[in-house]
Amino acid sequence: MRYDDPVLVRKQYEREDNLRARQNLYEETSGPHAPDVLWQTLVEWGPRRVLEVGGGPGELSERIQNELGARVSFVDLSPRMVELAQVRGIDAQVGDIQELPFEEGTFDTVVAAWMLYHVPDIDRGLAEVARVLQPGGALVAVTNSVHHLRELRDLVAQPNLWAETFSRENGESYLGRHFAHIDRFDMETIVTVRDRQKLVAYCDSMNLETQPVPGDVELPFIVHGRSSIFLATT
Repeated sequence: MRYDDPVLVRKQYEREDNLRARQNLYEETSGPHAPDVLWQTLVEWGPRRVLEVGGGPGELSERIQNELGARVSFVDLSPRMVELAQVRGIDAQVGDIQELPFEEGTFDTVVAAWMLYHVPDIDRGLAEVARVLQPGGALVAVTNSVHHLRELRDLVAQPNLWAETFSRENGESYLGRHFAHIDRFDMETIVTVRDRQKLVAYCDSMNLETQPVPGDVELPFIVHGRSSIFLATT
């Protein structure tokens, strides 16, 4: 099983509770928090015409639209996520990054936050992003390291799903085939988990065959979130 397997992706995002279970793991963190660094990156970039791909329930798109005053479009493979984004007032539609329903040069910014590792043909997806960007436009992409949450993966013998998909370690190689300039910003966050049920819920949300979280797992359980932001310009 790979993290870009269409069946796995569909199961993960057919409803929002799986995503919420994963987000809840990060309620107590120290160090740079990746969503905050992503937001600051967007503020400094100053987008005006934005496409968010794979944006989940649309929280980031809503914030970009309301706080930065940008015009935002949104695509996601999940009809449920599109529905949630539309409720937030986002121009959202079901769509695939590998075949974007937009003309060339439509956007100055494309945001792909924690989703490129789900794309079966990454080069095809990145080529589509480059196509719909204006000259000088940027892809702001967030992904994880192959060592992301390693302590938790080791605890339950979860396979390393990032090993062969878009990650911190190979992202520049993929992006370099489609973009003229690439900057990478690495973040390491210490996550403290005091409730065993949060670990159980996170693992269950992945829809993978793993060992159960031990009943006597030592708490608090410390894991390290290792993520990177890529700013790739045409």
